[in-house]
Amino acid sequence: MRSTRRRTAIIAAATLVTGLALAVPIAFATTASAAECEGDPWDSGAVYTGGDLVSHQDNEYRAKWWTTGEEPGTTGQWGVWETLGPCDGAGEDPTDDPTTDEPTDDPTGPPAGDGDARLTGYWHNFDNGSTVLELNEVPAAYDIVAIAFAESTATPGQVDFALDSSLTGTGYTDQEFKDDIAALQAEGRSVVVSVGGEKGNVTVNDDATANAFAQSVLSLMDEYGFDGVDIDLEHGIDAAALEAAMRAIHAGAGSDLVYTMAPQTIDFQHEGAGYYQLAVNTRDILTIVNMQYYNSGTMLGCDDQVYGHGDVDFLTAQACIQLEAGLDPSQVGLGLPAVPSAAGSGYVDPGMVNDALDCLSKLVNCGDFTPDQAYPGIGGAMTWSINWDATNGYDFASTVSGHFAELP
Repeated sequence: MRSTRRRTAIIAAATLVTGLALAVPIAFATTASAAECEGDPWDSGAVYTGGDLVSHQDNEYRAKWWTTGEEPGTTGQWGVWETLGPCDGAGEDPTDDPTTDEPTDDPTGPPAGDGDARLTGYWHNFDNGSTVLELNEVPAAYDIVAIAFAESTATPGQVDFALDSSLTGTGYTDQEFKDDIAALQAEGRSVVVSVGGEKGNVTVNDDATANAFAQSVLSLMDEYGFDGVDIDLEHGIDAAALEAAMRAIHAGAGSDLVYTMAPQTIDFQHEGAGYYQLAVNTRDILTIVNMQYYNSGTMLGCDDQVYGHGDVDFLTAQACIQLEAGLDPSQVGLGLPAVPSAAGSGYVDPGMVNDALDCLSKLVNCGDFTPDQAYPGIGGAMTWSINWDATNGYDFASTVSGHFAELP
């Protein structure tokens, strides 16, 4: 049987205060105060999950998803804390049916962010010890879901895809997977099939392999309903052959094709680098480049200065290379690991991703490096991965996607 969608609907119990009437005059109990709040006082060091109620400064709040350290009343309408109003009775949930003990259904994870920036996340078609998720469990905050990964076949250039046993073993079927893709698309989200990854490789280096790649990707798009393809080849690419393949895919799929890529930083360091050439030469059909700003060591920024990963200057000075190469700001995304365990090195706090987005789009919250100009309309961010983000209560998605509304 198919595993059910994970839901977060944790309702905090009301605080029971005993013996209060013996020590306090009755008149005090009728005034609005923290004692009348349904939730316990907010604790900056506590961990809260979706549905938890807290009181803070005589107001009631409900957590929409996992959080810690975020002060109620400061996160805005798209943030983690839903304002329920003053403590005197506002803790009652108007969406709860008073005739039943069943809680109302809360969405899994953070909601979709506001603004034009997009959050891309990779979905594991394998079990690597993070967590196994059905596609229907991907939070609404993820605008582009990259299915990792399509595999090479015995035919050079050709790729294929099949659900992994870690998913089919729980009863998740091909048809349910296809239905989930359609459901995400009905919500306005995109689902692409990713090719490559750390261990995967596909040889596309001449006309024959370019054609085999293009036809196999188009076949997968037709079979599963994918919106397009993500190029994540990490063992060197032939930019001319891949351009030919992508133009054939675009010709077959049409202008609605979603075409993304996730190069390593070394592959975009100069004009002769493979991904640099591919991105610039296909920018007329390219959706977004989500550079991997991790597992990188030190690299040159657009100012020819050396920067080490794990710092806001690394993110902005590297993204500047793509922007100065002529990509539209909407085609530039910042790729980071969701949690330290997701990469060998280069993890940064999601708040630093927001600082980098602010620096690039508004020239604020920069480090030592500041771009020569602002780039409003910056494309957004990517994380490896949705599954790793799930291990931390989707902190990356909620923090970064929740910041998109503040970008110009």
